[in-house]
Amino acid sequence: MKIDKALEEEIQAMGDDHMMTSYETPMREDAFDLSDDEKIQSIRKDVANIMQTLGLDMTDDSLKGTPNRVAKMFVKEIFGGLHPDRRPKASTFDNKYKYNEMLVEKNITVYSTCEHHLLPIVGRAHIAYISNGNVVGLSKMNRIVDYYAKRPQVQERLTIQVVKELQKVLGTEDVACVIDAKHLCVNSRGIRDIESSTVTAEFGGKFKNEKTRLEFLDYIKLDTKF
Repeated sequence: MKIDKALEEEIQAMGDDHMMTSYETPMREDAFDLSDDEKIQSIRKDVANIMQTLGLDMTDDSLKGTPNRVAKMFVKEIFGGLHPDRRPKASTFDNKYKYNEMLVEKNITVYSTCEHHLLPIVGRAHIAYISNGNVVGLSKMNRIVDYYAKRPQVQERLTIQVVKELQKVLGTEDVACVIDAKHLCVNSRGIRDIESSTVTAEFGGKFKNEKTRLEFLDYIKLDTKF
């Protein structure tokens, strides 16, 4: 398929700039018409075609299984968060112990994929909320991060999606998230700056207040020792 010249010029002008049209992941209406197995079969052929186009010998024992492995990885693993059926069930509980201060879950591992180059994003997420009567299991915050990370992403969007999901689950606007991550599209290609990382933040409700926001940021600076 040939790329329209005007579109190609627009893509080149865009470069590596992060663009986000919505906090929702861009999806077509027919995104789930195919089953997972059908998607794997289709992607397998596409990956094989890419490898053959690059001149690789697809009869080699080390390479011949790669298209199927990549296809399964795309559908079942690194892009598994695209399917709404995989959204984690985040049950809430009454805050019977009347804990009304900030709760912080920090250093949540983030493995995602840059939607511009399909290269890894690796980092940490830090989440906080203030209960208005409900609390959520700690591991559910990790699962929410993992769910939204497992799709082609822009870090800004990922940060917002995590906050909005927890706001919905907890029934409160008082949720915040900070993500600090390395993008291999920057670290391993292009400028190849292996030291830089990207920090994004989304603050809702009481976290828009400077004092509350700074309290959260101070918490995530603390060393966790065992």
